[in-house]
Amino acid sequence: MSVTSDLHTRAYPEPAAMLRLIKPITWFPPMWAYLCGTVSSGVSPLEKPALVGLGIILAGPIVCGMSQAANDWCDRHVDAINEPDRPIPSGRIPGRWGLWIALAMSVLSLMVGALLGPWGFAATVVGVLAAWAYSAEPVRLKRSGWLGPGLVGLSYETLPWFTGAAVLAAGRPADEIIWIALLYGIGAHGIMTLNDFKALEGDRQMGVNSLPVTLGPELAAKVACAVMLIPQAVVVMLLAQWDRPIHAFAVLALGLGQVWAMSVMLRDPRAKAPWYNGTGVLMYISGMMVAAFALRGLEVM
Repeated sequence: MSVTSDLHTRAYPEPAAMLRLIKPITWFPPMWAYLCGTVSSGVSPLEKPALVGLGIILAGPIVCGMSQAANDWCDRHVDAINEPDRPIPSGRIPGRWGLWIALAMSVLSLMVGALLGPWGFAATVVGVLAAWAYSAEPVRLKRSGWLGPGLVGLSYETLPWFTGAAVLAAGRPADEIIWIALLYGIGAHGIMTLNDFKALEGDRQMGVNSLPVTLGPELAAKVACAVMLIPQAVVVMLLAQWDRPIHAFAVLALGLGQVWAMSVMLRDPRAKAPWYNGTGVLMYISGMMVAAFALRGLEVM
């Protein structure tokens, strides 16, 4: 059955399908990055628990959930090839409900973001625009294997980290915080590239030039590994320079653990990419929190 005919099999979306549309499994990275930002700010999260909790909810279920809904709507024809059981191509979210949900959540994102003050609201505006720029025509940066994952990495890691630090500090974060947040956002480009392996066939047919499509799975996996490791190496050097040797060593050890996991993944990138997401990525995000604690109380250089 075609996507078009499936869209008209029911009048209202299934509640379970709406939850799947906003993909709770994807909420963790921006929520974690926001928490890293609050820790790195030097302000105890216990001093402003409402701002911490509201920011985590905004970063995860609301903004990230909105971005997933927008992506599924804009990708409905690709998903009909890669994942025909997805809520929209399967018809469990019929008609234009997917679009309406994404638009409603965009408005909700801006409303909640306004509660976090000017820095929080500005970051939310950037996040909403980035989500639509990634998925929607005519921009659709997802078509580029370089720009698309880069935008997602910055949106999932750098932006919420910056936001968490800015909201708790009630001002622009220190340069050191911005640099570390930026480096981890750049490294996340590699994680996003590995996520593209699951959509290889559909992306190839629909003209989405992900790195697995343009470079081939083997070379794309090697590029992804390099993109993940190089920024972390810079983080290690910066932490050592800022007189945080213990934290630098911990991030280095976690990086070496990723090198081992990468050696396993590279034997069969298409099959092992999901495995790496449960091992190497866990070490990557652990390094983020180590770096966040290193930044606490760090005097501005």
